[in-house]
Amino acid sequence: MEKRRKYLGILLLAFFVIGLFAIAACETEVADVEEPEEPEEPGITRWNLGSGWVTAVYYPLGGAMSRIAHLHMDDISLTVESSGASAVNVKMIGAGDLDLAIVQNDVAYDAYHGVWREDFVADPIPNMAGMFTLHPEPVQLVAAAGAGIETPADLAGKDVALGPLGSGAEINAMQVLEAAGLTEADLGSAERLEAQESADFLRDGRIDAAFYTTGIGASVIDELALMTDVVLVDIEGEIAENLMEEYPFYATVTIPEGTYNNVPEANTITVLAMLVCREDLPEDLVYEFISIIFENIELIHDAHDAGKNVTLETALDGMSIPLHPGAEKFFDEKGMQ
Repeated sequence: MEKRRKYLGILLLAFFVIGLFAIAACETEVADVEEPEEPEEPGITRWNLGSGWVTAVYYPLGGAMSRIAHLHMDDISLTVESSGASAVNVKMIGAGDLDLAIVQNDVAYDAYHGVWREDFVADPIPNMAGMFTLHPEPVQLVAAAGAGIETPADLAGKDVALGPLGSGAEINAMQVLEAAGLTEADLGSAERLEAQESADFLRDGRIDAAFYTTGIGASVIDELALMTDVVLVDIEGEIAENLMEEYPFYATVTIPEGTYNNVPEANTITVLAMLVCREDLPEDLVYEFISIIFENIELIHDAHDAGKNVTLETALDGMSIPLHPGAEKFFDEKGMQ
């Protein structure tokens, strides 16, 4: 009886071990079977668009373009990505990581021709083409009301946010300092901060001023002005003249009183935002995309106050690089070339 129990126990153990090996073999076989890839929706071209800070202007305008494509185009799907804005976007266009991007016209010029910045000189971006320009992008120098900053020259010894590293705002800030006879070394400290970080630092008194190159009425400045006393520093007179002489893409603009809470009118300099793309995008799709955008421009106007400045009549103002063939065809048909 005892022997029978012993043999029965050995037999059950053997069946158990065999079962474990069988399960493991099945799992291995299942693991080796590749999941079928989900088929691409036929006839759809997927583009991604580099924009900028979520709290600024590029992102909502990019979102409006994506919505227009979704509502009115059957062959293009457009995804909008938040990014570090102009300089980052042109490099991603150059690397093929973006199909479209919103950038400043001055940064597009520098990157395409390989001038001004050392990284652009070393690695220009000739595979970028223009589509259309958007709206003025004033250089807005925001300072704490009690910091005693009335002109850019007063930034000497102050703690200043110059914009994110590699951004168009940083480029403009360095150019303004140069025109005011200052270098970064003349500042108390220079911070490379994203837009919202700059606002937080200003509100908390950790910096005295911050540069923003963004559309008039940008929410990040608007919200900051509601929480703390700030001013817009005038960039005018000799400093503005020096900038426009050295960099022909600058123009002057006035930011009206009341644009931001309790902030007086300010005179400053501006560049233009523009939409660019990779030059190898199909001509017919670029033509179709631009056509649909301007047929539904009211969605751009509704996306942000700055979007109201985007019009067909001004779509080539400040165009700083050669147009994509699809854009050339569109504007030729409109008699604008």
